[in-house]
Amino acid sequence: MKDSLVKVFKSWEFDAEEIGAKLIIAFLILLLFFLIARLSRKIFLKLNSNLLSKHPDVLNLLSKIIYYIFLIFGYFLFLKIVGLEQYFSKILAGAGIVGIIAGFALKDIASNAFSGLLLFIKKPFVKGDWVQLDGHYGKVELVGWLTTALSNKTGQEIYISNQLIYSGTFMNYSKYKKRRICLQADVQNFIDVPKLKQLLNDETSKFSNLLPNNLINFYVTKIGVDGGFSFELLYWIHFDEGHNFRDSISKALLMINNIGLNNSITIKNITWQSDEEDETSAERFGVGS
Repeated sequence: MKDSLVKVFKSWEFDAEEIGAKLIIAFLILLLFFLIARLSRKIFLKLNSNLLSKHPDVLNLLSKIIYYIFLIFGYFLFLKIVGLEQYFSKILAGAGIVGIIAGFALKDIASNAFSGLLLFIKKPFVKGDWVQLDGHYGKVELVGWLTTALSNKTGQEIYISNQLIYSGTFMNYSKYKKRRICLQADVQNFIDVPKLKQLLNDETSKFSNLLPNNLINFYVTKIGVDGGFSFELLYWIHFDEGHNFRDSISKALLMINNIGLNNSITIKNITWQSDEEDETSAERFGVGS
């Protein structure tokens, strides 16, 4: 009985020494890969800081990916040295099955996240820009990984899926800091077109936000049998805020109306031709109607 116990304790001693040695080596390997991961991340950030200076979020994301690749490899070697790699393999196999199931369930989220990454890289618009996304016009408040937030004309916050943005078309009105105003109106019983053109040109030239070196265009679009006609007035203005742009449109409409009143010209149906669509993807696909 005593001899048997001695043999058991001796085997435990041998196993403890072997396991202890393996653990020491494994921890040293893990520490080494931890240091390599940190060093690799720092080197990557230093080498690519100028190349990706305009995209700090992307630079940080890629550096973290490199960091975790080395760290995961270090953990795998750690488990292999201590003899637990078979359990790690089983975990990976189980994670693969779960990953396939999750992939189908989360494909829209992944698509949105990838679209968000493209927005961070390309930066077609940034916070503060006035844009039209998926039929919604407003000011960009937040560009996230999954959604982009807009503040619309009524002050409501709208969240738009990034996937919808990149699968459709969008417009950035703040890109060139200018917008074109297009006005239409009908004139009755007045045939002196050059006079009206000159009146419109003189009054439009007085607008303080009119872009210099840009022509004020006047076009006759229709002539009626009674001598009346329809016209378009187009010109470019400086654009900074959506509310200021609306104010410019209001002043232009009143200007045309006053020209008619002050010169005994009957001008009717004065309208602004909007370039802001109001059809969303939901309406295009018959949802919510």
